Amino acid sequence: MTSIRVVVADDQELVRAGFGMILDAQPDIEVVAEACDGAEAVEAVRTHNPDVLLLDVRMPVMDGLEAARRVCGEFPATKVIMLTTFDIDDYVFDALYAGASGFLLKDVRRDDLAHGVRMVASGEALLAPSVTKRLIGEFAARRPGSRERAVRPPSKLLEQLTLREQETLRLIARGLSNAEIAAELVVSEHTVKTHVSNVLSKLGLRDRVHAVVFAYEAGAVVAGES
Repeated sequence: MTSIRVVVADDQELVRAGFGMILDAQPDIEVVAEACDGAEAVEAVRTHNPDVLLLDVRMPVMDGLEAARRVCGEFPATKVIMLTTFDIDDYVFDALYAGASGFLLKDVRRDDLAHGVRMVASGEALLAPSVTKRLIGEFAARRPGSRERAVRPPSKLLEQLTLREQETLRLIARGLSNAEIAAELVVSEHTVKTHVSNVLSKLGLRDRVHAVVFAYEAGAVVAGES
């Protein structure tokens, strides 16, 4: 079985070492490097080509946002999980635009940490219940006018999706996994994977977490909706 290769970047040595020990203890996860600032994180990704980068938002030399932007731009195969202390962190909103694929609070339980790494490595969005609805809802509500927008309005983009694909998008936005979506739609998990792939491709989205953002911005779902 191929291990999930991970780089852990945090300026707090105890956090960095603790996360590293937890992940290295997993049979399917290997921590290939640690970094104490954003610049080291980018260099570690360049050197080790990991599957996942755990990246603290606030770090010296180069902050996590700039590091995420560089990693997502230069190494699209590496998924970035942002680490944050607070439920809502202004930097995390910008990290969405930088290409981050997931978010974790630093007080995450060890089982949830390993599960989160596995989810993101497999292409799922890391949408922890403790942070996602508030985070995405707040993000969608802000929608600064200065942000880069799609050429066509999101509502027009939605029209490219079939009804089943639109339904899949709404379920993605609720944070459901492929298995949960399959159960909801009473279809096979393979069919769901096809729908998800079509949604991302037609909308030109990087991954599932950006599908969630799109769904809120396009009005396919409403913040606070269950």
